[in-house]
Amino acid sequence: MLIHLKMNKERKRDFGFTLLEILLAIFIFGIMITTLFGSFNQILGSVGVIEENLAFNEMAKTCLDRMIIDMKGLYVTPVERYSQPEINTDPDIHHLLGEESSSQHKDFPKLRFTSASHIAFGKKEPKGVAEIVYYVDETDDNMMVLKRSDRLYFDKPIDENNQDPVICENVKSLVFTYYDKEGEEHASWNSESSEFKYETPVSIGIRLEIGKESVSHRFQTRVQLPVYRFEKAQEPS
Repeated sequence: MLIHLKMNKERKRDFGFTLLEILLAIFIFGIMITTLFGSFNQILGSVGVIEENLAFNEMAKTCLDRMIIDMKGLYVTPVERYSQPEINTDPDIHHLLGEESSSQHKDFPKLRFTSASHIAFGKKEPKGVAEIVYYVDETDDNMMVLKRSDRLYFDKPIDENNQDPVICENVKSLVFTYYDKEGEEHASWNSESSEFKYETPVSIGIRLEIGKESVSHRFQTRVQLPVYRFEKAQEPS
């Protein structure tokens, strides 16, 4: 009888846990939970980065698609009806002007041309050839945004304090490259200047960089213009 009680006590000790064992188990469990939640947070962070990248890509695609549509609708005065500007005369209303810097922001270019790709807001608004202007502006929270001006009636200068719609945010850089009929590149263009022989470019390249802080997304395309004006050939004397 005494021996039987002793064996039961030994068996109870065999199935029990010491304080050290319990603390060790809690420590291991804590490591597992920390690792699990760390991996989970990394996954969530990766998902956030992927979603942000997709948003930037979609915004850039929408922006470039709009610019391509506008340029594909380019309208220029035909060479037969075009008159070179004279002193104290207004420029041709359908001139193309690409500047390396603008009054809105000197570090970004500005592009002005006329196009049949006017966006009519409402059924009653007429269609027609509109003045399209692309320029970069700065918001109140110091974000650089690309704006698009679209005016059917452009006899007056553009209002720099306007509410033109934003077509791209977080713009880091924007570069327009103009190609002449010889394939030469130009950083600017003025179809009302003798420097460019009063001609219009054959195509326009667009390089757009957007992003936040150290992260950048770069996009590039080149638009072949549907119409262009070349210098009149001189008749041999």
